[in-house]
Amino acid sequence: MNNQNYIIRHETERDRRAVETLVRESFWNVYRPGCTEHYLLHVMRDDAAFIPELNYVMELDGRIIGQNVFARTVIEADDGSTVDVLTMGPICIANDLKRQGFGKILLDYTVAKAAEMGFGAVLFEGNIAFYGKSGFDYASRFGIRYHDLPEDADASFFLCKELIPGYLDGVTGVYQTPKVYYVSDEDAEAFDKDFPYLEKKKLPGQIF
Repeated sequence: MNNQNYIIRHETERDRRAVETLVRESFWNVYRPGCTEHYLLHVMRDDAAFIPELNYVMELDGRIIGQNVFARTVIEADDGSTVDVLTMGPICIANDLKRQGFGKILLDYTVAKAAEMGFGAVLFEGNIAFYGKSGFDYASRFGIRYHDLPEDADASFFLCKELIPGYLDGVTGVYQTPKVYYVSDEDAEAFDKDFPYLEKKKLPGQIF
């Protein structure tokens, strides 16, 4: 990618509506008819697990074209201990600029910032075809299981990257999604009414 007119910076309060609109348009009809990710971001900012220092936006020529956020969570280890880790997202790039390299730049930058802050690992749900290019691997290879998932179920969506080499050595256990990620569909629907109309569509590949 030759375009160097982008910057990555912290989100400000003034950015919030534009970022929520970006997230809404990026996720609309992807995983379900409509989406809830913009509402999730809205409520995450006030949650104790949210990390304001890792709340980033990407600008291109003054336009916000991408964003990523992180939250604290834990692995409940099989030995009874808990291991502090991060989860990530929603993360997105504007629809008209996807598959142009911006997503990887934003991902690599923000993950590096998390590493600089001393966090040990990031676990989240994503596509290995994209995130694998930035050093993510299947969480199962680290001995980490996804909560509430049967042992014989496909967990290829559940990914992990160590930010401190060896941080998860000897750790086996169950990853816990932060409670804030379980937003109410009804609350999300009510929140969405303040945005311009977009048609909800049931499309192949949706999982909800």
